[in-house]
Amino acid sequence: MAAASKSPRHGEPLQTIGVGTAICHHGELLQGVFEDRNGQLHRGLVTLPLAKLASKATFTCTATTALTVHPGDRTKAVLAARKTLDHLDIAEGGILHIDSDIPIGHGYGSSTADVVAAIRAVAAAHTVHLLPSRISQLAVAAEQASDAIAFDGHAVLFAQREGIVLEDFGGSLPPLLLVGFRGGPPIDTLNLPPARYDSVEIQQFRVLRALVAYAIRYQDPNCLGRAATASALLSQRHLPKRGLERVIEIAEGAGACGVQVAHSGSLIGILLDR
Repeated sequence: MAAASKSPRHGEPLQTIGVGTAICHHGELLQGVFEDRNGQLHRGLVTLPLAKLASKATFTCTATTALTVHPGDRTKAVLAARKTLDHLDIAEGGILHIDSDIPIGHGYGSSTADVVAAIRAVAAAHTVHLLPSRISQLAVAAEQASDAIAFDGHAVLFAQREGIVLEDFGGSLPPLLLVGFRGGPPIDTLNLPPARYDSVEIQQFRVLRALVAYAIRYQDPNCLGRAATASALLSQRHLPKRGLERVIEIAEGAGACGVQVAHSGSLIGILLDR
């Protein structure tokens, strides 16, 4: 969305304003290492989008090259705005405002939501439409590792450190009811080393990827839940969640589809067939 404000004296455009929004996520349904069509291995993930919380960015174009952000600590968002301006070959800067209700440090993807919202706001201010694939590439360039929320509800296997889609699953996730909670204190994801997977785990990821593809194609929440639970258990070796095994027992007792986690956060979610 873009709007031009008018000078009250001359009626000519004074500045252009663009607004962009981005939802958060509740961690991942699957995360690991996966092959591309040429057999090369990439780190990848399948995001669980959460529309309840969001980040809103407002970008006001200015005649100078300066670029500022409010609040001042949203450094990734302002870097994303700069990279978007560079991508659009625009020398002028602007003022970026971020308004978000997403908690920080638990795996909701707060920084990615800020970044994606900022990219969309800059593009809107210059009346440009960017595809989700391009937004994702700019997001990764701004924050080194990102997720797939630029695709909103469309399910993809996304290489979070390269900004490329390893597999488009061709649709949205099956309808789910999520019961989510935080399984520990906030985590500094910037200082979290990437997980190192062994050959057995990589073989398991191949199977789980196929299960996710099947679940989306046939809208099978139980199949998706089984894949998510297996991925959550694999993640325990790299970033353990306190009480995960007990949560899985509760989920099984309640007839839930499965359990998912934020693989680089503290979130745990019980998945139910909506």
